[in-house]
Amino acid sequence: MLEGVGKPEGDDAAGRCGYQGAPGAFSHEACIDLRPWDEAVPYQTFEHVLEALQAGDVGCALIPVENSTIGRVEPAATLVENSGLHIVSEVWRPIRLALMAQHGARLSDIRTAESHPIALRQCTGTLTGLNIEPVIVFDTAGAARSVAEAGDKSRAAVAPTRAAEVYDLSILRNDIQDVAENRTRFVLLSAKPA
Repeated sequence: MLEGVGKPEGDDAAGRCGYQGAPGAFSHEACIDLRPWDEAVPYQTFEHVLEALQAGDVGCALIPVENSTIGRVEPAATLVENSGLHIVSEVWRPIRLALMAQHGARLSDIRTAESHPIALRQCTGTLTGLNIEPVIVFDTAGAARSVAEAGDKSRAAVAPTRAAEVYDLSILRNDIQDVAENRTRFVLLSAKPA
């Protein structure tokens, strides 16, 4: 649970936590694990999440702002700084990247791996070593969904293991991040101070 943040009372927005990405993304995983009493509400971009919080459509937002391997998570960190919203709590979470593909695909079949650019930067060495070309898409779980829908055994996604469950993919390799102690700092935002 996020330190200092209890179960919300009152209006419906207070029971909704916005995040960027598709179901199964790291931010979705963080919402489920850290705010189990809230409805996790997905938005395609960080801008959309922050706009929803400012408009009162959600009671809080959980946003990744820093990664131990690559530094600031942009554009999220800058958007949070400039939003006028309040950081009411923060937490560092381990980030374990998995390479996933269609059932029946083998590691030797994979030619490309799709993911969010921040996730791809965390496993550049591993992908290079496997001769897999990175392909930038808007979201980790969105990449998993796209790979699942494509039916192409040469395509893989780099995403959390939960995304493989959500989109019925096989994990070809776990822990492909280049740094074993890979972690991301998430901030919980509110329109009002804590």
